[in-house]
Amino acid sequence: METPDVGIPPQLARRMSMAEQYEYLRARLTRRRTLVTAGAVAGGTLLTGCAQPARTAGLPAPSASRAQGAAVIPFGRHLAFGADPKTQMRISWQVPAVVRRPYVRIGLRPDDLGRRVPAEVRDLHTPGAPGIRPAVEQYYVHAALDRLHPGTTYYYGVGHDGRDPAAPENRSAIASFRTAPASPERFVFTAFGDQGVSRAAAANDHVLLGQKPAFHLHAGDICYADTGGHGERSDVYDPRTWDRFLRQNEPVARSVPWMVTTGNHDMEAWYSPDGYGGQLARFSLPGNGFDPHGTPGAYSFRYGNVGFVALDANDVSYEIPANLGRSGGRQTRWLDRTLRELRAAKGVDFVVVFFHHCAYSTSQHASDGGVRAEWLPLFEKHQVDLVINGHNHVYERTDAVRGGAVGRPVPIGASTDPTRDGIVYVTAGGGGRELYSFASGVKDSYEGHLTRHDEVKTFHWTRSHGRAPETVEWSRVRYTGFSLLSVAAQAGPSPRLAVSALTETGERIDHFEVRRGR
Repeated sequence: METPDVGIPPQLARRMSMAEQYEYLRARLTRRRTLVTAGAVAGGTLLTGCAQPARTAGLPAPSASRAQGAAVIPFGRHLAFGADPKTQMRISWQVPAVVRRPYVRIGLRPDDLGRRVPAEVRDLHTPGAPGIRPAVEQYYVHAALDRLHPGTTYYYGVGHDGRDPAAPENRSAIASFRTAPASPERFVFTAFGDQGVSRAAAANDHVLLGQKPAFHLHAGDICYADTGGHGERSDVYDPRTWDRFLRQNEPVARSVPWMVTTGNHDMEAWYSPDGYGGQLARFSLPGNGFDPHGTPGAYSFRYGNVGFVALDANDVSYEIPANLGRSGGRQTRWLDRTLRELRAAKGVDFVVVFFHHCAYSTSQHASDGGVRAEWLPLFEKHQVDLVINGHNHVYERTDAVRGGAVGRPVPIGASTDPTRDGIVYVTAGGGGRELYSFASGVKDSYEGHLTRHDEVKTFHWTRSHGRAPETVEWSRVRYTGFSLLSVAAQAGPSPRLAVSALTETGERIDHFEVRRGR
């Protein structure tokens, strides 16, 4: 089926930043006197136009159909902390049609949801692609809960005019969450990246729930509605994948805060010049980073005795440069300040940083030289305790790395001290998307299946978008399979991070401890 060509030719798109592509299309659309472009098929590639920016008001689009409130069933509930996990929680969900006056009911018992908190609607319009998909309207709802009590379990239900979550017929949908404790105590958090929608992703969710985590870190490439991942308008995109993703994860994310950051597949070029309009519509995150209204995936929070920092690695990636330099260095300066503050903060024993592109990996995407150049000097300066990445769809864990080389070997079951040895980097990209492999001749090596520890020939990405070969000794553990991290943080006189990697069936493939010199 032939359609008008209103996209950017792929050969031109590859030479343009996301913002340049956005302005190019907007100029063309203005001349054509149209608000949005339809998708076009050219040379077998879907060339999709830009959609309307996310509208944060609770007003429906003029063409949106209205449904009776009782018939509109919320789905896809997902939680996230505010800036202070002891007193703030953000509850988000999706509705399939326009609703009036959405809200959350909350209480200390499931049969007493006395407090009512109003919510806001953020809607997204994605234009149709003739012969590919219809136009899509999506409605995301968010409520900010503040002034909560630390260490307290709350019950909640979500609703709107015509559908009261406290009504007897709706009580089966009531869920709960727990705020962070007032003072440090033992807790568990989990982590992975590159999840998508699949049986393996659902299996990982099941294992995750069994760990009883206080929250989950998602290191980007969240659902793969954009399958291209280049941050270009020629990427194939289906926003309905988000509906399936949020339904898949609701059994976990309705009670476990889902702390996400931004991967290359999360740059959705249809909603804003930087591609983050979709993420701003779908998630409510702490909002305390260097650009809270434009870069949702960069923020920090404290839970117990651990400080956490999420970063947007698209800003520094040499491999996929669609948003390279987007912040003009502001994110890196903010990172320096934030790490300094966390290190000086009373009660913080450990600092964990997570983002998408890998600092150290030998799988398909290998290592990103931009990440190394911009951020690794700060990690070493402030003695970060653990770095978690995604991007490569495998599990890989380094020895303790200092100055780009092995500072100290960390075999399975060992303990490491970042003040003495260096930093351990974990690639936890086995969240559920199709798996990658390691280079030819490089064997998996994991708990119960150890192989000889040899040098590995790999590469890192350069600023000129080239691949610089390197031979490395830091690749300690490798596993080609779906997996997740489970980390137990212990406070008290002998604080430690006990890190384990688990397969989609719950089998342990790696474990080590992080302890700081005293």
